[in-house]
Amino acid sequence: MTNKNQKNSPDITEMATKIREGNRRALARAITLAESIRDDHQEKSQALLTQLLPDTGKSIRIGISGTPGVGKSTFIEAFGRFLTAGGHKVAVLTIDPSSKRTGGSILGDKTRMEELSRDPNAYIRPSPSGGSLGGVARRTREVMLLCEAAGFDVILIETVGVGQSETTVADMVDMFMLLLAPAGGDELQGIKRGVMELADIIVINKADGELIPVARQAAAEYRGAVGLMRPKSKNWTPKVLMTSALKKEGIDKLWETIGKYRKARATDNELNIQREEQAAAWMWAELGESLMNRLKSHEQVSASLEPMEKAVKAGDISPTAAAQRLLRTFLGK
Repeated sequence: MTNKNQKNSPDITEMATKIREGNRRALARAITLAESIRDDHQEKSQALLTQLLPDTGKSIRIGISGTPGVGKSTFIEAFGRFLTAGGHKVAVLTIDPSSKRTGGSILGDKTRMEELSRDPNAYIRPSPSGGSLGGVARRTREVMLLCEAAGFDVILIETVGVGQSETTVADMVDMFMLLLAPAGGDELQGIKRGVMELADIIVINKADGELIPVARQAAAEYRGAVGLMRPKSKNWTPKVLMTSALKKEGIDKLWETIGKYRKARATDNELNIQREEQAAAWMWAELGESLMNRLKSHEQVSASLEPMEKAVKAGDISPTAAAQRLLRTFLGK
């Protein structure tokens, strides 16, 4: 629990002030604290976030995923550059597979987005997945809030690909964008229905040159597929658009569509209600993960875990009974 002295410490207050001013060194330091597993770092991080919460929530949060080879990095760079040219400040948070040796990010996002990384109105932060559920960095939500407090009004969260992590990312953003290659038929069959249902906007990228007719056909097929799905919102039907990140085409129409999405979801206060529900879900997720960590680090429980697991595998005790016994040990009953 964050103590009052920590919450109001001069160091935390000074860092909060620098972050509000857009100081990148302070932001990087704050993100490092947020991603740390050390108890003292987490205490400082939560104290800082408490001070900064009134400065958050003013951005549009967009999750971006896509099939392998769809050109996500090229697309995000083109999209990001379009936004900064229009006066926006863009933060790109990329969820990378963790290096098993070091636990660090291994894809080198700043190398993949060289132009955007040099843009003074853009900030790229790769995050290791850290082995957390769905391959999503546990602290990505905190990093998102820190970037908002630093004045970034568009937050792009890129996932590693189409898979389990998409659900987790969709639960922390305002809208979810799925990038697909200009191909239909078998490609459509290969996209998991669950991922399609998450999408608020589907973008057929690489729609240029000889691929334009194929992209148009793919767009028609995806529109047909979307029409058969139950929309997440009564005020918005998912849209299918075509872009060429390489030629910077279709990006303006995409941003215009995002504006229409925000306006539509503002009806009945839908977007605010979604954020409130996400915050509550975040609390429960944190509670569950924190309790599990405490449980595993408990001396008596830790000593009982392996033999109890063996007993469950051998059929000597039911999984439910084993879990209840471990919980009683944890609670000292």
